Amino acid sequence: MKKNSLIKKYFAVCSFCVISSILILGVVLVVFASRYFERDKYSLLERNARQAASVTANNYVSNGDGLINKSVISLAYSILSRSVDAQFFLMDLNGSLLFADEEDLSGYNLEVQVSPAVIQQILGEGIYEETGLLGGVFQTSHYSVGVPVVAEDRVIGVLFACSSADALGEFLSALIEMFLVSAVVVLLIAFILIYFITARLVKPLRDMLYAIHSFSKGDFSKRVTVSDYGEIGQLSMAFNNMASALATTESTRRSFVANVSHELKTPMTTISGFVDGILDGTVPPEKQHQYLQVVSNEVKRLSRLVRSMLDMSRIEAGEMRINPVQFDLAETLRLTVITFEQIIEEKNVEILGLDMEPLTVVADKDLLHQVVYNLVENAVKFVNESGTIEFFSRIDEKSTSVTIRNSGQGLEKNEVPQIFERFYKSDKSRSLNKNGVGLGLHIVKNIINYHKGEIVVRSAEGRYTEFEFIIPTTYSNSTSK
Repeated sequence: MKKNSLIKKYFAVCSFCVISSILILGVVLVVFASRYFERDKYSLLERNARQAASVTANNYVSNGDGLINKSVISLAYSILSRSVDAQFFLMDLNGSLLFADEEDLSGYNLEVQVSPAVIQQILGEGIYEETGLLGGVFQTSHYSVGVPVVAEDRVIGVLFACSSADALGEFLSALIEMFLVSAVVVLLIAFILIYFITARLVKPLRDMLYAIHSFSKGDFSKRVTVSDYGEIGQLSMAFNNMASALATTESTRRSFVANVSHELKTPMTTISGFVDGILDGTVPPEKQHQYLQVVSNEVKRLSRLVRSMLDMSRIEAGEMRINPVQFDLAETLRLTVITFEQIIEEKNVEILGLDMEPLTVVADKDLLHQVVYNLVENAVKFVNESGTIEFFSRIDEKSTSVTIRNSGQGLEKNEVPQIFERFYKSDKSRSLNKNGVGLGLHIVKNIINYHKGEIVVRSAEGRYTEFEFIIPTTYSNSTSK
């Protein structure tokens, strides 16, 4: 991508809009100015034409013999002509010239009679307006206004006030020149403002583009500066949040790969070593059973790891489905504890609270059995010798709560927020039990979430650890994820 191409595109678009707007404004201005000039010119010629017609009619009446004294009206015509820069022509009702305000009429073709239709319009409507040659009288375009001359209630002629249309061209030239100078100044200022404003608006987009290039190379540390809280600012914040989520996902992915590799490597190395030892005769026959038992345990450990990873994949892919049935959760607790009877007896653990009332719930029995199994297994693993595992329960129409508490070393404060993370194993877990893979509690939390419930952990270091999960007593589709 070319450098600054975004700025160039935005600048070009904005500049095009500004220039187009100014051109449209110029055209509209010229059109309206032309119409206003023409209307004003016609109005001025009409006022002076009627005044000249009035002078002519008064002179006609005052002479008494029905004649016009040309020397008298010539002065009036001359004054009016100089004041409005116009020519005055008095014509009879046939359209022939009777009198003009100028002595030199060589520039006019006054042998041409004015059209009878024009005369009739003046007599019928009382006025005639034209921009043109007035039927051939003029060699160039003129504004012409004709009015009747009325004396003693009868029309004795028509009077034309005419002015050259060249004045419009001069007016428009001056107007366009002034407009162009103003437009150049405005465009210069607009271009400067557009450039800097566009650069400021586009900067977050360019930063996002550079950040995306960094993301494609595996560097998720780039962020976009948030300069305001408008749409661009909100986009920048959303982009930064996305970048943080991608960084977290990438970190989780790398951690996942590292943890899985570690968890797979250890049992596979053990299995490989013992099997090779048995095959090459390094392991004596009397110890082969012992080593095969270790291999069997490691295979089971791999099986648990694969099963846990499959469960986790289903959860994260949204493929887990809830199959609600009615069952007694208390009975599930009791049956689960029985499966750990041998370990419980070896550690001389006292079980309390299993004589609870029935906990009849509507939920996924298999998934909740997995929750209970993982929590009981966790309690049995960390309970101290001759310690206690205690169960508490509560049920009502809306929710059911189960708490499993074991005495023992407990959790450190910094461990509590991480206990449900994938592959997290506390130092105590690593020293007490090598079979766990750190996925059990993560899966438990997700199963509870699928039931729209919640799970919390509480611990007092050196005294106890307890997990409490709460689920709706009656499952319905409206509460499914």
